[in-house]
Amino acid sequence: MTQHSASPISVVTGGAGFLGSHLTDRLLAEGHYVIVIDNFITGSPHNLQHLAGHERFQFIRQDVTEYIFVPSHVDYVWHFASPASPIDYLELPIPTLKVGSLGTHNALGLAREKKAAFLLASTSETYGDPLVHPQTEDYWGNVNPVGPRGVYDEAKRFAEAITMAYHTFHNMDTKIVRIFNTYGPRMRLRDGRVVPAFINQALTNAPLTIFGDGSQTRSFCYVSDLIDGIYRLMMSHYHKPVNIGNPCEMTIKEFGEAILKLIPTQSTIEFKKLPVDDPKVRQPDITLAKKILSWEPVVHFDEGIKKTIDYFRSKI
Repeated sequence: MTQHSASPISVVTGGAGFLGSHLTDRLLAEGHYVIVIDNFITGSPHNLQHLAGHERFQFIRQDVTEYIFVPSHVDYVWHFASPASPIDYLELPIPTLKVGSLGTHNALGLAREKKAAFLLASTSETYGDPLVHPQTEDYWGNVNPVGPRGVYDEAKRFAEAITMAYHTFHNMDTKIVRIFNTYGPRMRLRDGRVVPAFINQALTNAPLTIFGDGSQTRSFCYVSDLIDGIYRLMMSHYHKPVNIGNPCEMTIKEFGEAILKLIPTQSTIEFKKLPVDDPKVRQPDITLAKKILSWEPVVHFDEGIKKTIDYFRSKI
């Protein structure tokens, strides 16, 4: 390991994933030496190929549910490892639960051993199908622990609980970000989420599949905005969960119509049955992020979605 003595050292679990790879880029831009740990269960080496040969980048192929060994000093541990889309955690229910429990325990153990700051990538899914709208950090959620989404929701809720336990019991510097719907380059075409699904369908002239009547809402945050909020949170002194996302809410039907306007296509909209426990509303209250991080999204939806469409067009 040829690391610059002045460079802070960051370990990113799940660093070959959509968000993890963008975080890695941001950390390298900030002067960090970055060690990515990933087993490619849902991540991709293509997301990191532009970093081959980078003098401040190192990759370790490993499952974080096994003991994590890093010989060097570590300043920051960013725990992003987890299947994160419905298609993944429905196909991988037990690995999802294991990475949220054992993986988080191991990542916290590494941070404790190295006296490093720790950030957990949690999710708006901890709110389940919310009965409070928009969602604030003090809302405890409406989650079905034995439903099909329970493996992801409860894995992240456990991860938050053990992170806070390490903070209070071991006096560790921990942070928890609750990530809302995010989009941008490096999403997988077929990961089951609405942004890649609609763009892929429109580019291939397939029907846009809307589940339910399309009145359910999502709030879409461009990836660079999200990563900026997460970086600011790690560098802050705040230890309780913080929502990071875009509060501009739209219905799934409105999103589909926007895609049809932006992509020349013969696609039409096709309605299908709503999946079990699919959230009806999802919108972050970002009052806390504005207050403690001076953060709010700056990339307009039209700008971000055009960049995302360009990326997917290059991949089809």
